[in-house]
Amino acid sequence: MSKYFANIVELPPDPLFGLKARFTQDSRDNKVDLGIGAYRDNNGKPWILPAVKLAEKKLVAKPDYNHEYLGISGYQPFLTESAKVILGPDSPAILHDRVISQQSLSGTGALHLAGKFLKDFYTVDGLNSKAPASVPIYLSKPTWANHNQIFQSLGYEIKSYPYWNNDTKTLDIDGFLQAIRDAPTGSIFLLHACAHNPTGLDPTADQWKQILKEISINNHLPLFDSAYQGFASGNLDKDNFAVRLAIEDENLKVPIVICQSFAKNVGMYGERVGAIHVIVKEKNPTLNRAIRSQLNKLIRSEISNPPAYGAKVVAEILTDKTLRAQWEEDLTTMSSRIIKMRKSLRELLISYKTPGNWDHIVNQTGMFSFTGLTPEMVARLEKTHGVYLVSSGRASVAGLNDGNVEQVAKAFDEVVRYYKPKL
Repeated sequence: MSKYFANIVELPPDPLFGLKARFTQDSRDNKVDLGIGAYRDNNGKPWILPAVKLAEKKLVAKPDYNHEYLGISGYQPFLTESAKVILGPDSPAILHDRVISQQSLSGTGALHLAGKFLKDFYTVDGLNSKAPASVPIYLSKPTWANHNQIFQSLGYEIKSYPYWNNDTKTLDIDGFLQAIRDAPTGSIFLLHACAHNPTGLDPTADQWKQILKEISINNHLPLFDSAYQGFASGNLDKDNFAVRLAIEDENLKVPIVICQSFAKNVGMYGERVGAIHVIVKEKNPTLNRAIRSQLNKLIRSEISNPPAYGAKVVAEILTDKTLRAQWEEDLTTMSSRIIKMRKSLRELLISYKTPGNWDHIVNQTGMFSFTGLTPEMVARLEKTHGVYLVSSGRASVAGLNDGNVEQVAKAFDEVVRYYKPKL
């Protein structure tokens, strides 16, 4: 192709954005997008949260409003308040000055930053001077596709732990726990804090206790990906249960790393507002400064310094009691509509006597449902019915509304019967 780029080949489109491109090119009036993970209102339109509109108005009216550079760590009011959101304002980690926070380019940027930081500095019990190259990272099977790309690009050995039992449409808790026991001591386990992507299936409180107990016993490092706090259940405290449990576990002797996104729960997808929080086990100002300096160096080399606008908007919401109350109301609005759509879809499938059990749709939480549809069924949905979802069968429930849920249910029913005719 070129003597200067001899080994370059064209890659296929990103599966998710390739799906979006096909949807956009589809001329059918009744097409339905259940692919991209973005909230839509009951008319199928993007929704700017009322809290965001109010915060933006307040922000730009300030006499000192500007577009100057932030410091390399990011916008401090945002960092302070974002840590309180994920950890709780009374978290012992915050009270004892054990949290080091760095603003990032949403959750994806936080994950990349966490991966790079751990690769450079994480050692297992201090025994390996350059442990990162030999420390594997465990991802759930399945997981968000970009998790694999991020950590592959950083040179990690990627392994998986069982998560979704396709036969029962439930969590494979036994396989999950056994994988934790079998993993080399000090491995990194990436955990979805809530609203697991793509399955929408979260461990129960008791299961989280079992999971974190085994992680503690085997001295693994928990890396939390928190992309949906408050968006999943409508309750911020309920959705950070696993993170708080880990922070408060005195038997867990390793650091904890949290990657936090405000794309979904504030609806500011394109502003890329996120943070990484490194929680150390003991108060150590010297260590805190060292960690912060290294995170600063990584940010400086990659993006120079974080973007300001989105972080300032989120900080306005988190520091103003009226705006904070409005935001929590907005979270209830979004989560309640999605729960309603889950129930509607399930009830319609039951009314059509669609083959199979569809309880898993309402037992799952958050934006996505792992429907159980096969790639062949998904392909037929797209071609025959104009209903678009990821080939794995993951559907964005946020794309459903009162005007299209019946159409989608009928389409599901048709493709299931087409490939699984009633006996």
